[in-house]
Amino acid sequence: MNLFQKTIRRQNDTARPPVWFMRQAGRYHSHYQKLRLEHSFIDLCKKPEVACEATMGPIRDFGFDAAILFSDLLFPLEAMGMGLRYEEGPKLDWHLRELKDLSRLGGGAGLVKELSFQGEAMRLIRQALPADKGLLGFVGGPFTLFSYAVEGSHAGNLDSARAGLTDGRFQGFCDRLLDLLAENMALQARAGADTVAVLDTCAGEVDARTYGKQIVPAMRELFSRFQKLCPEQPIAYYSKGTGPAHWAELESLPIGYLGIDWNHDIAEVLSRYGSRWAIQGNVDPQWLFLEPAELERRIRVIFNKVRALPAAARRGWICGLGHGVLPKTPEENVRLFLRVQREVFSEQSS
Repeated sequence: MNLFQKTIRRQNDTARPPVWFMRQAGRYHSHYQKLRLEHSFIDLCKKPEVACEATMGPIRDFGFDAAILFSDLLFPLEAMGMGLRYEEGPKLDWHLRELKDLSRLGGGAGLVKELSFQGEAMRLIRQALPADKGLLGFVGGPFTLFSYAVEGSHAGNLDSARAGLTDGRFQGFCDRLLDLLAENMALQARAGADTVAVLDTCAGEVDARTYGKQIVPAMRELFSRFQKLCPEQPIAYYSKGTGPAHWAELESLPIGYLGIDWNHDIAEVLSRYGSRWAIQGNVDPQWLFLEPAELERRIRVIFNKVRALPAAARRGWICGLGHGVLPKTPEENVRLFLRVQREVFSEQSS
């Protein structure tokens, strides 16, 4: 197993923690900018050769330890009949405003054929990727996809999406979504992903009690369906804006790898949860806009705190950001982050 594969299974006792960034292939990177001069965003996602090139750019340029499929989490909504175009951000043709709108939604495992481009891209990436690099796939979490279906974006307070948790819309949506989403995860896993991440960026918009009562059951059902398709595949889960009260609701789920945002001390999280899950994160993406000396000072503090932990606590740490790389992030600061991380962990503490 390579470094990433060992770490997501919490088997990395002595080696340097692997590094990958959410949105590491994105607008900040000159390689991506050059691709966008020749290709639309849709083409970058749906043309497998181009998606492979977009994914591989930051691996070749920066040397990250894992690649993540270049795609978008909203394509299942397009497959379900909601349309999808990109005009300064994603736009759906219609929204799930009322219960009657559920009748307009398609659903079921058979719709995964509409997402075959992801599997084709993943196979190309796996072939191009050096053996010492990991590979992630991803899908959106059920509530995050529902929020986009209802609201059209993650802007605002998601009042209608939160109301939909109890008025029947979320349940009806999941009835149509979950088989498709499980097949989408399996499509990526079978094409070469070491893990498929479920990205639940809207999860923090609901309180922990509601999250546990309304959202976690949908995820339990999703993971159960996926495990029937790919029983040995580790499941990753990222939930932005959540904390210990939300995470407590996840303990009964078959999650192997928990991604966290930047509002938590990573050493404390590893000490408390490192025996339960591999943990990914969690430097604030805004830090990458700091002057290099200040960025280096801050990340050295974090890295040294983790390095000082017992090996058992840090064997499952995947080093990275608490959310995606932001547009206009200086490339030199990405390089600095990776250089300092390698320096700090070049000699492991016992």
